[in-house]
Amino acid sequence: MKSMFRGYFEFAAATRVLIASLVGVLIMALLVFPALPLGGEMIDLKLSYTLADIQATMLQYGPHGRAVYALASPTLDTLFPMLYVTFFAGLLYRFRPSERLWLAAFIPVLAGVWDLCENAQITAMLVQYPGLSARQVAVASFFTSTKHVLGAVYEVAAVVFLMIYAARRFSGTTKS
Repeated sequence: MKSMFRGYFEFAAATRVLIASLVGVLIMALLVFPALPLGGEMIDLKLSYTLADIQATMLQYGPHGRAVYALASPTLDTLFPMLYVTFFAGLLYRFRPSERLWLAAFIPVLAGVWDLCENAQITAMLVQYPGLSARQVAVASFFTSTKHVLGAVYEVAAVVFLMIYAARRFSGTTKS
């Protein structure tokens, strides 16, 4: 199992794969998702939410927006985690300051799996609306909030790893 992930991380760390996955992330985040005719902000983008928030959002979407989102969540929003997981896992693996830190590449993998669970929760809410419970929304909100926390962790780690790499490169030192 360990070697399987190492192989994936080495694949993801290749220059062409990093570039392709970054381009994919940018296209999805800047062009595809904003163009979805939902009629409101995607639930995925909220930091947290309550039953009242979701009910208001579902009304704002209307039947057409809910149908579009219910289709996009298990399709487009399954591709998106695959892209950002590949990009950030590759980035963290490639620019890790020491060999011991190769395990940091698992953080975006965990976030991606968590994101898929969030997508399942959001899709269920979209399909079951108006029959939503406060418990169901709380579980979905927990997945959304945790996904954002994990995202912040791997994004900060990537910035730190890149800064260390740049500092070492500038000073002429290498990985330890």
